[in-house]
Amino acid sequence: MIELTDIAYVRSGVADLATATEFATSIVGLELVDGGEPGVAHLRADSAHHRLALVEGESGVIASGFTVADEEALAAAETALETRGIRAARIDPYGCRSRRVRAGIGFDDPFGNRIELVAGQHSLATPVNYSRAAGITEFGHLCVDAPDVREAYRFWSSTFNARVSDWIGDDACLMRINPVHHKLAVFAADGPGLCHMNFQVAAIDDIFRSWHFLVEQGVEIEMGPGRHPQSGAVFLYFQGPEGFTYEYSYGVRRIEDDATWRPRVFDPAERGSIDMWLGPTSRPTSQPQLVTTSELPLRKAT
Repeated sequence: MIELTDIAYVRSGVADLATATEFATSIVGLELVDGGEPGVAHLRADSAHHRLALVEGESGVIASGFTVADEEALAAAETALETRGIRAARIDPYGCRSRRVRAGIGFDDPFGNRIELVAGQHSLATPVNYSRAAGITEFGHLCVDAPDVREAYRFWSSTFNARVSDWIGDDACLMRINPVHHKLAVFAADGPGLCHMNFQVAAIDDIFRSWHFLVEQGVEIEMGPGRHPQSGAVFLYFQGPEGFTYEYSYGVRRIEDDATWRPRVFDPAERGSIDMWLGPTSRPTSQPQLVTTSELPLRKAT
């Protein structure tokens, strides 16, 4: 089994790099890191060099990244994937420099989502220079799409150290790779894509301050403020350029004792199953998975 140590980054293609970068900084509050790489904007949220990379080109998610312990673990993961019949390819030196990692591999999950495993993700020692005071503390989780959530869970739990925390019927599976209630979620959808990218904030007040700020700026609020009964987190989803959904959340549950935790099943049709404050709910907009960009030389055979 491949041991994931954390989530690493999201890499997203954008047709209008300037507009997407301006939104990620002035609206979301991320720091733009000057990497001197034409056509790529690296956005920082915490101690990692970046958590979101916007790549000029076709609009759509390029890859979702996860970390493993070291290069030895990466090599073992590559072998384990190949043994399972999952074709993996090494990320070339230029790609590693752009991702600010020592080494990495890319592969497609059974549903067409491009996943990257990386080792030696770069950190920055300087404090984050947030573009606005949104209260961001860290990259919280990411959510990918799949047509069959149960099959997706079987893949993640049998190939990796992902453990289900809770189910939302057959609509979503919330999984953990450490004590945080979920670092990865899979939502039901017709095809592969990124449902949303989450950033944790320091206080519940940050959620409500951002809500007012986003409304004043004319940003589309997709859902919230509300509180998820599964993780206990107060949430706010909003849509950025080119169909990219961001989420702020505060107060996520931690599961410290795996042995005693039993996954719960919530009926998505029941009021309160998504927002225990009983506010209006809707599925976040997904950014579709790209299949043609030059950053994805390896695709599944059809």
